[in-house]
Amino acid sequence: MRLGVLDVGSNTVHLQIVDTAPGARPNPTFNYKEELRLTQYISAENLLSDEGVEKLRGCIKRVIEQSSSVKTQELLPFATSALREARNGEEVIKSINKDFNIDLQVLSGEEEAKLTFLAARRWFGWSSGRLLVIDIGGGSLEMAVGVDETPEVAVSLPLGAARLTKEFLKGDPYTDKSIRALRDQIENKLEQILPSLVKHQESDRAIATSKTLRTLARLASDWFDGSGKNITVDAIRKISLKLAEMDENSRAKLPGVSENRASQIVAGAFVAESVMRNLDIKELVICPWALREGVILKWLDWMEA
Repeated sequence: MRLGVLDVGSNTVHLQIVDTAPGARPNPTFNYKEELRLTQYISAENLLSDEGVEKLRGCIKRVIEQSSSVKTQELLPFATSALREARNGEEVIKSINKDFNIDLQVLSGEEEAKLTFLAARRWFGWSSGRLLVIDIGGGSLEMAVGVDETPEVAVSLPLGAARLTKEFLKGDPYTDKSIRALRDQIENKLEQILPSLVKHQESDRAIATSKTLRTLARLASDWFDGSGKNITVDAIRKISLKLAEMDENSRAKLPGVSENRASQIVAGAFVAESVMRNLDIKELVICPWALREGVILKWLDWMEA
């Protein structure tokens, strides 16, 4: 069966097509992505602007055309923090669903964390033991921990790289004052959930998903002779400080850092550093599967039930 997953995120609108069957591993066959950066169109009143709505609708139209062109049999559309938190998000989604005949659903932060955890568990298998899974998105940070396919703890915080960049980072290079404000915000938010996670510090493996963390792993590989498949706490500490000293143009020239991500990678690095330090994580291992794969796996499980 040919499945399509439509991910309306804070940074991108991403269509992923996979061929699969009951009991089979989802096989990616087609990808289409547009960098929309929805967070840039959300006002101080937490409303998605008319321009943002228009651009989103254009993206949705093109994605559906791409999906049809490859003969997708089932489309699974979902939205994350940007539309979840916009005051007019429900209205925008209702209009999109009616006009494009789809069923775009908003995932809660906890649902995001659980689905990402499921994907990591299936990727690494039961032998990997207790997992702690960390995902840094554009609008939010998700963490989940457990020994089964459903985590024991799943949390979401408003610590996404795009959100933090927009709210806190000023100047080019970013000013020391804005960096301090950013780091204070990260520490303050993490304090809210540390008690629920601290007892899980002895997880067998700490897992990293998302484009931000994959990019940081690549930088660790290039700068500190790593494998590109992991991030150590020492490496992320050095990376975050080094990135903060660079201007945006210099960051955009780094391998694996797109122009869109060049502004956000600093915030993402400091979130990763803070999480690893506070939870005493020595190393994060990169997982190729994340939220989109979790949505596919969950749907397949439901179909087979």
